[in-house]
Amino acid sequence: MQALRFHAAKDLRIEDVPAPSGPAAGQVLVRNRFVGICGTDLHEYAYGPIFVPKEPHPFTGAHGPQVLGHEFGGVIEAVGEGVTSVRAGDRVSVQPLIMPRAGDYFADRGLFHLSTDLALAGLSWHSGGMAEYALLNAYNVERIPDEMTDEEAALVEPSAVAVYACDRGGVTAGSSVLVTGAGPIGVLTLLAARAAGAAQLFVSDINDARLEFAASILPEITTINPRRENPGELVRARTEGMVGCDVAIECVGNEHALKVCVDAVRKQGVVVQTGLHPHENPLDWFQVTFKDIDLRGSWAYPTHYWPRVIRLIASGLLPAKRVVTGRIPLDQAVADGFDALLDPAGKHLKILIDLTK
Repeated sequence: MQALRFHAAKDLRIEDVPAPSGPAAGQVLVRNRFVGICGTDLHEYAYGPIFVPKEPHPFTGAHGPQVLGHEFGGVIEAVGEGVTSVRAGDRVSVQPLIMPRAGDYFADRGLFHLSTDLALAGLSWHSGGMAEYALLNAYNVERIPDEMTDEEAALVEPSAVAVYACDRGGVTAGSSVLVTGAGPIGVLTLLAARAAGAAQLFVSDINDARLEFAASILPEITTINPRRENPGELVRARTEGMVGCDVAIECVGNEHALKVCVDAVRKQGVVVQTGLHPHENPLDWFQVTFKDIDLRGSWAYPTHYWPRVIRLIASGLLPAKRVVTGRIPLDQAVADGFDALLDPAGKHLKILIDLTK
């Protein structure tokens, strides 16, 4: 089968590799249909290996070269012994987290995403979404309803990141929310906040094209370019009592964006760190204490979110497909996908690889 595999930084290859054998008991074989190119995939391509193991993964044994792709969905081709949750022909979205199901401190408490032996399909598992087929565990797939498209199935994973970030922030009906970063996760977080009932939305980014795109999806949001405006001052000027927003969610992985969140959030507000920071960053801890704020991490998502996020997308409450700006076949994935998204002058936000062609 055709697969896109990571070998090293700037070394992605579309190769003929053996199709997965099986499935064994408790596993499913998925014929992949659409897969998104994630920021994590881009970081692997530009600077990796980061999450792709150099040595065999302690739980899965996987290591490079690695089939990429963890935002995907497809059709069940076959099921192994004991699998009753899905059957051949079902359309599914893939929940890519793989970990011990018992005997792990966090797994025993249902916090599978916090397992110390966590692996991900498309990063540290033998299969990924950027291939014709993927072999997965039955717990990695969730059937999607008829009203949901195959493209939307590939958007459940990044949407789950966004929904969890809003949950960590306590976003609720009437909330005022600032999101720093108008990339795919940032825009999905704005959509998730609106679905949760947020009444006032702000987004900050240094890329005017991305701000314009966010405003085209949610015309009522206030866009801020910190190169021209002071985000904290603007947010305070437009919020009740001029005190700042209730929740600020950092979706960049940038120290300046995190500082903006601390500055813009009101006293006893909540700052959620969603973007992955590449190194330690300084923060004004006096302000954290003086403003009596909560600062919370948001790592991935609880695995039980899949049915909920599927309902949000299928119902139209979270129109995730609006973030898609391009669709390409697998054989064009490197030049028209990865390179296009890394181009500073590029106009794309989210590109899906179409494996149905």
